[in-house]
Amino acid sequence: MRSMWKGAISFGLVHIPVDMYTAVESKGLDLTMLDRRDFSPVGFKRYNKGNGKEVAWDDIVKGYEYEDGEYVVLSDEDLRRANPEATQTIDIQAFVDAEDVPLIYYDQPYYLAPGKGGAKVYALLRETLREAGKIGIARVVIRVKQHLAALVCVGDTIVLNTLRYPDEMRDAGELKIPSPDSKTAAVTVKELKMAMALVEGMSEDWAPEQYHDTYREDVLALVKKKIKARQTKTITQPEPEKEKRTSGKVIDLVALLQASLGKKPARAALAAALEDDDDDDDDPPPRKSKKPAAGDDDDDEVHVPRARKTAGSGSRAGASAAKSTRATASKTAAKPAAKKAVARKASAKAPARKKAA
Repeated sequence: MRSMWKGAISFGLVHIPVDMYTAVESKGLDLTMLDRRDFSPVGFKRYNKGNGKEVAWDDIVKGYEYEDGEYVVLSDEDLRRANPEATQTIDIQAFVDAEDVPLIYYDQPYYLAPGKGGAKVYALLRETLREAGKIGIARVVIRVKQHLAALVCVGDTIVLNTLRYPDEMRDAGELKIPSPDSKTAAVTVKELKMAMALVEGMSEDWAPEQYHDTYREDVLALVKKKIKARQTKTITQPEPEKEKRTSGKVIDLVALLQASLGKKPARAALAAALEDDDDDDDDPPPRKSKKPAAGDDDDDEVHVPRARKTAGSGSRAGASAAKSTRATASKTAAKPAAKKAVARKASAKAPARKKAA
């Protein structure tokens, strides 16, 4: 791996020689622009806007436009001499708690490795960051821009992650973000509990190796398919868009969460989440009737499922169900009553049959 920057980390009077390496590499699709008339590659030329002639890399220098059409030429040496210390030093300004820096500020990571003779001091800074649970906030010039940066201990490596300046962040005030006390986006206790149960069911240890760019794989599979079908020069046209149906129906978040929980190993969490829902925003369920007592004449004919057992006698349950104004309670009480009626009719017909015989 080739280093892209050489310099030193500086904090207090401590000086740590380091080399900087790019920590990431793009794995995107490398697509070439083609002329659709004959599918030849399209190239770009660096040309002189004055005479229209092409310019070679060796003849290109950098300049700063101070007036319209007037430039000050700045070589790499000029840029270095503007502030030699800033261009060769990662100057730590302060140490802060990592959680105090929002993730939105993080930009580009770089590996820092100890330079010649810097292993001991590098290890000292690394262990200090690890023990203190802090990150170093520093300034560093990379190419022609001074960056704010965070020095983070990742395993045994010190990683320099460039940070965005506050004035580079766009204000989110213009966006329509629902507030916690919004009436239209208010979240109920039941919805929150079920969402928490879903999160618990989907929680697992961080394993980055299990994630990969599936879209890139799908596109490469499509490339192979087109090659096999000898459709390498076929331009696929987009299909007509289907009309999107707009509906004013309110989304039932509880139903969606229940369906999601059914697909995840979170049923125990779901049961716990729903255990206290009736106390929050639902009425208590109707009482279920109990199997009749042993002295009841219809014991031999009526079989009540065990799941329907509740405290209290069958007569009490029947009385309370009759007085209840809820349709669900009436239905619950009606089932055992209907069974009893059928049983009584059957017992009344039995003697008549014997007489006839």
